[in-house]
Amino acid sequence: MKSLLERAKELFELDGYECSPVNEHEGGRNSVYVCSMDEEKQYVLRISGLSDRCEEDYLAETEYVRFLAENGAPVADVISSVQGKLVECVEWEGTMNYISLFAYAKGMLICDNGYRYREGAPLEEYFYNTGKVLGIIHRLSKNYAPIHRRAEYFDKYNMEYINKLIPDTYGELKAAISKRLEAFKALPMDAEAYGLVHFDFSDGNYHIDMSNGDITTFDFDNCMNCWYMFDLANLWTHGEGWFRFEQDPAKRMEYMKGYFKVILEGYRSETDVAEELLEQLPLFIDMVLIENIVDECECALREGEEVDYEDIEDAAECLIENIPYAGIGEE
Repeated sequence: MKSLLERAKELFELDGYECSPVNEHEGGRNSVYVCSMDEEKQYVLRISGLSDRCEEDYLAETEYVRFLAENGAPVADVISSVQGKLVECVEWEGTMNYISLFAYAKGMLICDNGYRYREGAPLEEYFYNTGKVLGIIHRLSKNYAPIHRRAEYFDKYNMEYINKLIPDTYGELKAAISKRLEAFKALPMDAEAYGLVHFDFSDGNYHIDMSNGDITTFDFDNCMNCWYMFDLANLWTHGEGWFRFEQDPAKRMEYMKGYFKVILEGYRSETDVAEELLEQLPLFIDMVLIENIVDECECALREGEEVDYEDIEDAAECLIENIPYAGIGEE
């Protein structure tokens, strides 16, 4: 009897390719394989059998990726199946599975290079390029007319869902999240502020070509309609790792502001962001913290475990105690 992987290889003409499973990262829910014939012929095969996703979700994601690629965004394009489909639906052992194939992004993860950027080039080049790539994606999103639609932010991030997800023992945290959600509802949702975003734009989801610094983005699995500022705020929180060993909180904040300034220079070389939204960066950072907390709680629920407070403690404290900028400027 054929395996599901063998069926997927048939659907995308991958006979003769060696398909090696990618180790799941924490929270990962898909089966992902790097399919290789040689160094020039590499693809990424994704098989998903998630009960909380449907065909429309995957079509919306892959159509968006195809749109970005066709319009010049540096993203790993989606590859059509033998039948010309971006998503193949296969029922297997009583579960519907959704299968897609993507180009392999040129380059490597910066973590696989020991968090060393390319030799002879300053980190500022990397920061600028990161902002520029995100700017390209957002610029194109502002003119994107989807066929199938991804979820809206409040479809998931609402107190009805969060009250069910987060245990009642975390009453202070839920009250803090509720307060932020009310503040989010007052944010502008016009086409320049709100649209389809990556929602997980970080150094784990793009490769860097270490010969020239080019960045290629992948894994749009979490993309949703949200504020473009969310992706920028997410870059802020991920930039903390470059300066976390600076003991002086004032200097740490100074370094972070310098980092983010370069990010914005790259971003604004492609699209603009309103100053009134930038002034609310701390609020959007709180939005990122809420996403991190919800993700940890969902992971625990899927594993049938209780939420480990240590996994959400820092984010929860920032929300409860109104500590801005994810605590980067605090002792």
